[in-house]
Amino acid sequence: MALTMFGGPLSRKVPETRTFTVEGPAHSLLLEPFTRRVRAEVDGVTVLDTTRGALLFETGLPPQLYVPEEDLRTDLLEPSDTTTHCPFKGDATYRSLRVGDRVVPDAVWAYPDPIPESSWLAGLAVLAPEAADRWFDEDDEVIGRLPDPYHRVSLRHTSRHVTVTTADGVSVADAKGGILLGETGLVDRLYIPRESVSATLEPSEKRTVCPYKGYATYYSVRLPDGRLIPDAAWSYETPTDESRAIEDLVCFAHDDLTVTAEPV
Repeated sequence: MALTMFGGPLSRKVPETRTFTVEGPAHSLLLEPFTRRVRAEVDGVTVLDTTRGALLFETGLPPQLYVPEEDLRTDLLEPSDTTTHCPFKGDATYRSLRVGDRVVPDAVWAYPDPIPESSWLAGLAVLAPEAADRWFDEDDEVIGRLPDPYHRVSLRHTSRHVTVTTADGVSVADAKGGILLGETGLVDRLYIPRESVSATLEPSEKRTVCPYKGYATYYSVRLPDGRLIPDAAWSYETPTDESRAIEDLVCFAHDDLTVTAEPV
């Protein structure tokens, strides 16, 4: 399970269906080693290179990579006047990153004098994920952000009869099977072949990225009577290796659509 979200033990909403309690504050921190080599590039210059990183898991937030300061290109960092305060970590100082003529404001932050409960953050720093152009997990380029080791995606072939209809009964898709995708903390999704879709799929401008599935292309659904349901379907044309089974299949989700899956 995810530790800090979706009902995990460090999330804000621990499920009632449990026979245990986790002793601790309502807001928790956990730092765990992440020993794979991680690199970050800005304009082709490597600004972070570490095998000594650690993931900070914090209630309600995705994990954040902390690295020893010396694993950053500190010669490219410039002081910033920005400071922030976290009641669970202390006062953060920021530095901007300069690569050539390009300046990324407040790209790096650290807690030089963390509160006693988080003293192990001293000497570590964070490069904001969005501050770098490219990230690498060993030699694989990171999609979106570093994956959470407690988050997983599982894909199963299903022979269930999958239908997609509008609230007034117009058929959008009818498939004899597909791929059921389960993802930590999220509802199961059904991916079906494009040829099973009877409505017209019109490309949308919307795009999303998932570290576990890849880049999603969205579609609006055009019904035979001309009605348009915006951004009601999506597809991963080039998914990650772990999600290869959903390649070029289509998934539907919208308040105006009903997706059913019945055994045959």
